[in-house]
Amino acid sequence: MATLLRTPAGRRADALVERVADGPVLTLAAGPEPTALAETPPPPPEEPSRALALSDVIAAPAGPGEALIRLAYRMGVPGHALSQPFRRAQALRVLATVESPNRGDRAAGTALRAGHFLVHGVRLPIAGLDFAGSARPAPAVERVLHSFAWLADLAAAAPRADAAPVAERIAGMWLHAHPSPGKGPAWEVEHAGLRLVAWLVHAPLVLSGAEGGKGLKARLLAAIAETASWLDRKAPREGAGFGQVAGWAGVVAAGLLLPHGKPRRLYGEAGLVKALGDMVGEDGGVLSRCPAVQLDAIRLLTDLIACYEAVGVTPPPALGVMRELLVPPLLSLRHGDGALGNWQGQAAIPAERVSAVIAASGVRTRPLVTVQGWGYHRIKAGDTLVQFDTAPPPRARHVRTGCASTLAFELSDGPARVIVNCGGAALAGGQVPSRIGQGLRATPAFSTLTLDNANSTAVLLHGQLGKGVETVEIERRQVPARGREATRIEAAHDGYAQRFGLTHRRILTLSADGTELAGEDILVPTSRKGKRGKIGFAIRFHLGRGVEVQLSGDKRGAMLLLPDGRLWQFRLSGDRAGAGEITLRAEDSLWVDGEGRPHATEQLVIEGLALRSGGQFSWLLRKTG
Repeated sequence: MATLLRTPAGRRADALVERVADGPVLTLAAGPEPTALAETPPPPPEEPSRALALSDVIAAPAGPGEALIRLAYRMGVPGHALSQPFRRAQALRVLATVESPNRGDRAAGTALRAGHFLVHGVRLPIAGLDFAGSARPAPAVERVLHSFAWLADLAAAAPRADAAPVAERIAGMWLHAHPSPGKGPAWEVEHAGLRLVAWLVHAPLVLSGAEGGKGLKARLLAAIAETASWLDRKAPREGAGFGQVAGWAGVVAAGLLLPHGKPRRLYGEAGLVKALGDMVGEDGGVLSRCPAVQLDAIRLLTDLIACYEAVGVTPPPALGVMRELLVPPLLSLRHGDGALGNWQGQAAIPAERVSAVIAASGVRTRPLVTVQGWGYHRIKAGDTLVQFDTAPPPRARHVRTGCASTLAFELSDGPARVIVNCGGAALAGGQVPSRIGQGLRATPAFSTLTLDNANSTAVLLHGQLGKGVETVEIERRQVPARGREATRIEAAHDGYAQRFGLTHRRILTLSADGTELAGEDILVPTSRKGKRGKIGFAIRFHLGRGVEVQLSGDKRGAMLLLPDGRLWQFRLSGDRAGAGEITLRAEDSLWVDGEGRPHATEQLVIEGLALRSGGQFSWLLRKTG
């Protein structure tokens, strides 16, 4: 079988290089840590070429003068001394009004006007919030409070004259708790970068002087300047990922919209382009493999490009191309209802939010077809859509809320979800109880196979992952079936190889009309002889909200009635090398929707004992009405 090995790191965005750079086509150099670029054709192994930083290839063109300015600013020369060396520094102000096409959540904005934050369905009174963070709320709440993402919601809910007093009152409370840069969640680079962009994009809301007069305006302008200077120092030290991208975006936005900003802008653009290259794989999927991060990155780039437009400066081509690369992978995770699948700790992000961000980006494209680092394969036939996780979990430096979900799948039929993953671990502490957040990251919370009730990759605290899946073999091809071509994906992971001496191989075949999904879960010994003994296994199929289950009399099948009346049949087709009775039963489960609400659902579980020498278990989902 022809296979393609995946590694958690993925590969960086060489497609971006090919579309932006002039001259010879560039591809990524091979190696265990793919962070460099090499010219095509590749040099002989004994004479490797010099590694090129991504910023060397796709950064905005800069002559010797701009390069010198960038170097001097990085070394600490003030911006006004570089941009206008013989003139007095201009007064601090925001130079232009930004018209961003991004729109916030109107319901959340209306809640702010009524006196409380609305975060993933939880209402938090503004007056009772501890902005200083001495009693830390859930991470999702911290992110909303300290990133000032709520400014977009408020702007969407009311005219500026009505929204400005509310925005300034909350901003004043936050400034009172954080009079200067410090430590804690408010001063994580990601939060600080997003906050600075939000302050500058929504400056008319927080700098109108409606609530706190000139005193608040002066304090906020000072905070903007201090945060920009703080990010100048901190963004380069932040680890790769969305946090670093957000930090550099704040630097660039300040360089565009504050006086004497050109040196800061040039400095920030170089860092931003490199950070984007470190965050995004070659197929446009973020290396955290998190759909929420993918969505946030598109939204952030749209805001940043709007800042360029506001001051009449042409953005580096890399920013527009990167945004175009980010959209297709996101589209590949949309189900028939338009919302996203439940992957890497996220809930089913609503269709309206996804559509709004894509519309604001102006990118018109189709879902990703050729899957590489993104790892989520998409199969569509008729009204049936399958999403299949065929990659290892993200590396530690990229992980956000890491989940052991390798070889899990989701299935939807039109707007109805048939097979799902639980999701929602990243929202724990809101409507999702904190005590179950860790369990929602575990392999049993996904529609896949588990051995001995163990995770395929170790689930650690604070969203981190340990040892487990390192490589995944994957093959996708068309196969003849009933005179037509069905789509078959075969994938295998090594997450259980070290502990149990077995590799999990899963084969999914979707018929051309979308009425049948045939599955095989195979346990393959890692050595020729295999080990003796037996091991418990479970294959879980979490069912969508509202799906009613009726088990067959022989306990080897079930009828699944969807909320819209469509009917699917599940059948356990047989097993080889089972070491005892294989049972099918229905158990309780839960599913977290796009608003962060957990819903009681059910799951089908195939359970039994398998020989340590291997086994094969076949099942079929057939649409019957």
